Amino acid sequence: MAEALPRIGKEESPYRAAPHNVEVEQALLGAILVNNDAFYRVSDFLLPGHFMEPLHGEIYRVASEMIRATKTANPVTIKTFLPADEKIGDMSVAQYLARLAAEATTIINAQDYGNSIYDLATRRTLITIGEDMVNIAYDAPVDTSPIMQIEDAERRLFELAETGTSDAGFNTFGTAMNIALDMAAAAYQRDGGLSGIATGINALDTRMGGLQPSDLIIVAGRPGMGKTSLATNFAFNIAHNYRGDVESDGSPTALEGGVVGFFSLEMSAEQLATRIVSEQAEISSSKIRRGEITEADFSKLTICAGEMQRIPLFIDETGGISIAQLAARARRLKRQKGLDVLIVDYIQLMQGSGRAQSNRVQEVTEITTGLKALAKELNIPVIALSQLSRQVESRDNKRPQLSDLRESGSIEQDADVVLFVYREEYYLQNAEPKVGTEEWLKWDENLRQAKGKAEVIIAKQRHGPTGNAKLGFQAEFTRFTDLLEDDHLPDRYE
Repeated sequence: MAEALPRIGKEESPYRAAPHNVEVEQALLGAILVNNDAFYRVSDFLLPGHFMEPLHGEIYRVASEMIRATKTANPVTIKTFLPADEKIGDMSVAQYLARLAAEATTIINAQDYGNSIYDLATRRTLITIGEDMVNIAYDAPVDTSPIMQIEDAERRLFELAETGTSDAGFNTFGTAMNIALDMAAAAYQRDGGLSGIATGINALDTRMGGLQPSDLIIVAGRPGMGKTSLATNFAFNIAHNYRGDVESDGSPTALEGGVVGFFSLEMSAEQLATRIVSEQAEISSSKIRRGEITEADFSKLTICAGEMQRIPLFIDETGGISIAQLAARARRLKRQKGLDVLIVDYIQLMQGSGRAQSNRVQEVTEITTGLKALAKELNIPVIALSQLSRQVESRDNKRPQLSDLRESGSIEQDADVVLFVYREEYYLQNAEPKVGTEEWLKWDENLRQAKGKAEVIIAKQRHGPTGNAKLGFQAEFTRFTDLLEDDHLPDRYE
């Protein structure tokens, strides 16, 4: 009978040992060294850091690099990449590798071994998080509130649930490059060739490449410009186009469109639903509220409402929500239903942690920084609406600019994309001169040219150019559409 593989690591102690199984780690490594195909059964979820024994993690790392480079990984080829002077019991590293391969029998159980190693690593990380929670709760710094500790623990648990590892630290440039290539491949294969999630408005999608993961997108405008309408247009289009799949770990993923979370701090869920159903059924929301609809209109509303009930659009109507509460609910939605786009209407109605209430600028800075961090953590685009300062109204040219953002320093700094919604028609309607004068004739001509049109000004974009996107705006339905310009219309014959 062959001598058993030596035990490596710490000797038995009276203390509770962290969950681990050295024999399972040895069995998996032996299977990989005998048949490199075993690696591909675990490569999509198992990392070197999941091994309890550092040497095992190093063997797995070297073997994985060689196999991915289409080289053969066996005890002879990998021993030169491992420390030759290290001892495992009375064996050298080369002897230990040979014994791992000699003890291996089959690769049939490779995935089960990998799952066991992964689960034990997850349990060890849970123990670390739990111990940290207890120690910090006992000896909390003066400036650390219990709420802050809860937020930190929830963030770490979410990271663990999503990736199996917490505080991953540095990634190699090669890893980042692989992610970039994956995004390019997805854009090439996706309808429309967009790298991000399509908003359903082509004039914006072509300029932005869709909504990009981890981006904070600010949509700003003065009251009456239609920034909430643009956000609800985005929300419906993305959710309506949703086509999902399930990852190997059981988590949902979007092939087209996406699951949308909408934090409506200004309007109730019923008001928001009325606005969206008005947009899609093309029935004025004011008529819906007053009951001034025909039987045909009601039939359209019923059909539209039935269709909307099936789309993955989730609304939270909590007023004055804090950034911590918003982040916690977004994480929960991501885990339970999936989450591909998050919309917040709007920043100035949110609250910070309460530590900077005496200074609203600092509080908004905390909010925008938190929204950007949440976008990166969940790897989704976050669309946050924002008000503009009143100084716009005092200028002759009322097109917004970055300095018009209220508490603009932090919003402009943290945002990856800033979109301004501007409608010349709105200002012209409120500036009618005396009827019959030359000014009135000029005003009437300008109004007719501006009627039903809007601009979305891309004032900042980290990944692409700035500029203006001309859109159509149907005021009675509060809906933005792509604008068909005269030079794109078919020839007209008198």
